[in-house]
Amino acid sequence: MSDDQGFSRRSALRTAGAAGAGLGIGALGTPAEAAQGDASAARQSASTAAPPRRGRTMIGVPFEERGTIRVGLVGLGRRGGSMIDLFLALEAVRVVALCDPVREKTERAAKKVTDAGQPAPALYTKGDHDFEKLCRRGDLDFVYVATPWDWHFEMAKAALKGGKHVGVECPIALEPGQLWELVDLSERTRRHCMQLENCVYGRNEMRVLRMAHEGLFGDLLHSAGAYLHDLRGLMFDPDYYEGPWRRKWHTRLRGDLYPNHGFGPAANYMDINRGDRAVRIATFGSPSLGLAAYREEHMPPGHESWKETYIESDMSISLVQTAKGRVVRLEHDVSNPHPYSRINALGGTKGVFEDYPPRIYLEPDMSGDQWGDFEQYKEYDHWLWKEHADPPGGHGGMDYIMLYRLTQCMRLGLVPDFDVYDAATWTSPVPLSHASVKAEGTPQEIPDFTRGHWRKKRPGADSEKPET
Repeated sequence: MSDDQGFSRRSALRTAGAAGAGLGIGALGTPAEAAQGDASAARQSASTAAPPRRGRTMIGVPFEERGTIRVGLVGLGRRGGSMIDLFLALEAVRVVALCDPVREKTERAAKKVTDAGQPAPALYTKGDHDFEKLCRRGDLDFVYVATPWDWHFEMAKAALKGGKHVGVECPIALEPGQLWELVDLSERTRRHCMQLENCVYGRNEMRVLRMAHEGLFGDLLHSAGAYLHDLRGLMFDPDYYEGPWRRKWHTRLRGDLYPNHGFGPAANYMDINRGDRAVRIATFGSPSLGLAAYREEHMPPGHESWKETYIESDMSISLVQTAKGRVVRLEHDVSNPHPYSRINALGGTKGVFEDYPPRIYLEPDMSGDQWGDFEQYKEYDHWLWKEHADPPGGHGGMDYIMLYRLTQCMRLGLVPDFDVYDAATWTSPVPLSHASVKAEGTPQEIPDFTRGHWRKKRPGADSEKPET
């Protein structure tokens, strides 16, 4: 998935505190400060008024056709350090610049570039803000961001202001105001700002998407997605997340910290922002017990984590309602024993699909109480998976499929499969679910980031194979 890391332990510690303050959460301050911060966050999250548009919509805007795609990567930790291999495997992609405060990482990545037969890339390693210089380069078309979450908004903003298209790992930002600012900047700069959500390119997700659009599920009624992943050991591993930044978010927010992997595919099934829209979210959260219990059993006295108070709900369950009255259920739990699951379910008037393991029940193909074989519908595989049956890279090949399709759109001058409005919508449950949990499940309005353009049907990830 996209558990981003890549910036130094020092920067992670610094930005963790800054991000909490920026959200108005105040969880690490006095009780009075915390209450004031929670109220401020709830007021901000509940605001649905769109700021005045200062640009033009980016819906339907194609990339500029180009023979070579010049890429800069920011963040070369576990995620960025592996994704560079896929960029280098793609046709007509040249890695021009690399940025990470840890010079050893940039040097390792640079060696991959030269080993692939490309010129040595420029390196940006002078402090936490050297990415700003990378974004000002005149020889870059696309900036890829894979750093701790605290930096995503700032880096996306710098790329857009530098005239670059930008793709960001999940989540793209952490506050409603930041989401609106990225929408505004994308429209003003005429550059695409995308959430690089790999799960929308999963084989099962893309097959279900095509089946839904072919009408096999009938009229769509409900969907579900999740991030259920036991991360306890990794969050206390100083090498995996390079410091406590990932764990620190469990001291600040109570809602769904990572909705994109579940919400992105569900939004695609239901044509969110393409004929329907998400209008409100209500979230309930369980007690926060898992990380403290794990610390009690595994962490020695004096470990830095003993200073932390965890407030993040071990399990948060959100219900999102759409303008057409359909429902999306989102779940998040990374603090308890659980086999990995994204749930990935879709139901309609003719049947239902549920993943982990994949199973399906459709009328008139099935009857009685037995699930059917999802493999009998492989004819509905997306053309990307028919063309790349065994893609390289991690996560079952979805990372490669995602980057292949992105760079194909850039090479051919096509409209991207998803845009800044999708990025903002898929990420909005992060702050809004927190506000809802704090308000005892009170629904929070989800802004219409398209400013009314959601009513018009348009293509998305269920694309036609281009004639090259």
